[in-house]
Amino acid sequence: MQSVAENKKSQNIAEYIIYMYQMEDLIRSYQGDREEIKTFVVEKYPVSEKEKREIADWYLALLDQMEDQDILTKGHLEELNSLVSELAQIHWNQLKTDPVYFEAYRKAKPFILETVMQAEGLDLGNEIQICLNGVYGLLLCRLLGKKVSDEQLKSADAYGDILSTLSYHYKVKNSISKN
Repeated sequence: MQSVAENKKSQNIAEYIIYMYQMEDLIRSYQGDREEIKTFVVEKYPVSEKEKREIADWYLALLDQMEDQDILTKGHLEELNSLVSELAQIHWNQLKTDPVYFEAYRKAKPFILETVMQAEGLDLGNEIQICLNGVYGLLLCRLLGKKVSDEQLKSADAYGDILSTLSYHYKVKNSISKN
């Protein structure tokens, strides 16, 4: 799991964030019960005992972080919130400088506004958080076998265009800063 997360983080930051949201929810589904996570999650992996121990260590370290940050019932890890904020900053910069990005944003904007209106005053976070939640919501619907509307598919597609572009710019920015 750690290697999957690390690979996603290095290749596509939006995919990494959504993957980690999934891992947070998986841990929550077991109410943070360490033994159940080991039994019902880790033991199901068809890998060696050594690899299972590494996977268990990763999940339990994630659980420790969630407990330390008091997000075992809701919310996201500080690292993920920080990454979302960083993507939002890239988003604002791209809106000012990249006409192609602005066009993709223009296509997503009605869906973002509709989501805000449906929230009836709840704080959904910034626009990038809304895009991430929209794509993650579609993933959850599919995992749970729920019917997905055409509108959900269109919004997720528009959000995905935004997120993939931001992930590209995030990767470029971070590869430059490492050199």
